[in-house]
Parts: sequence; structure tokens; C-alpha cells
Amino acid sequence: DFVFSSTCATYGDRDGEVLDESTPQAPLNAYGASKRAIEDMLADFGASHGLRSVIFRYFNVAGADPDGEVGEHHRPETHLIPLILDAVDGKRAALTVNGTDYPTADGTCIRDYVHVMDLVDAHVKGLEWLRAGRGSRVFCLGTGTGFSVREVVEATRHVTNRPVPMVDGPRRGGDAVKLVCGSTRAKAELGWQPHRSTMKQMIADAWRWHQNGAYQA
Repeated sequence: DFVFSSTCATYGDRDGEVLDESTPQAPLNAYGASKRAIEDMLADFGASHGLRSVIFRYFNVAGADPDGEVGEHHRPETHLIPLILDAVDGKRAALTVNGTDYPTADGTCIRDYVHVMDLVDAHVKGLEWLRAGRGSRVFCLGTGTGFSVREVVEATRHVTNRPVPMVDGPRRGGDAVKLVCGSTRAKAELGWQPHRSTMKQMIADAWRWHQNGAYQA
């Protein structure tokens, strides 16, 4: 049995749709293509050797362990919430907002976010699904709504009670206006709920991690 953490990047640029498990896959980059390749391998091994798998597809992972002991840390950092928190904490001069003229309410891109602890819960439920003898299944994990860059910034101001230094920058090539996925199947069949995937909670948990001595920008 195999539980695989895949990605909604396998769908490619599906601007403005609420993605689900039936959305056609057309990855546009090596990351999405590599995840799609492993999904195909799992299907092939299922057909040839009876390997059962649960595949999870989702967008941006955010937040941290609620105790602040483990959190998100990349070198170089590219994810929005850690970049905002580094700007708040003075670890970088400012957040660069890439594109402010998109056709959204505030001109910035909209993305879906899911709390890392909700993902943990989903993976446990995936294991339970397989242990119960059920067959291979794909599940999308998301809120189905998404947040704009400026909404994430405003939520960070509220949670940290600090200003967020920002500068406007040009659009990045290939950025879609809005990318979100739903979780209807995961809720109905796994009993999964993204309880912690509110922007306030994700930022609060990430901020706790950023203030921990273990985090070094």
C-alpha cells in the first residue's frame, strides 16, 4: 500500500476553475510532470501487481506545528507566508508583490492554502482507507476559495500586530490569476475537514514557528 503526496501542479494552468479529481492533467513544469509520472507509475503497479494507493493533490502548504517546534523553512525562501513573516520580523527589507494589476478585487493573484496539520490528518485518513481494504483513490485537498496576496498580507498585519513592509513588482511569467481546488470527495469519503486552514490560523502557527529560536532566516 502506498500514500503519495502529489500536487495540483499536475493540472497545469487552470485559471479560475475550482479543480477536482476529474480535471484533466496537463503539467507545465518539471515539478508537476514528475509528480504526474509517479501517479502513472502507481497506477501501472496497481494494474500489474495489485499495489493499492491513495494520492493527494493540493496547492500551497502553510502554517506549522501548533507547538512551534517544526515549521516551513526553504533556502532560498520562495513561499508567500514565510516571506511576509521575514519582512515583518526584519529579516528581509520588504515583501515584493509580484503583479498588482490582475483582474481580481485587489489586483493581486489568488491561491489556495491548506494547513500542514490538516494535511497530516488527511495522510492518516489515507492510511486508514487502505488498511480498511479499500481500493486506490485520488483526493484533492483544498478550501475551494483561496486568498489574494493582499488578503494574506492584511491577515498577517492582524495576527502579528505589526506592519508589513511591501514594494510592488512586475508580474512573474506564467502566473495564473486564480488557482484553487476543492475537497468534496475527501470530505465525503475520508471524512476529512480542513479545520485549521483558515488564513488567521495558518499565519498564527507560522508566526509562532518564526519566533522560535530554531528558525533562522
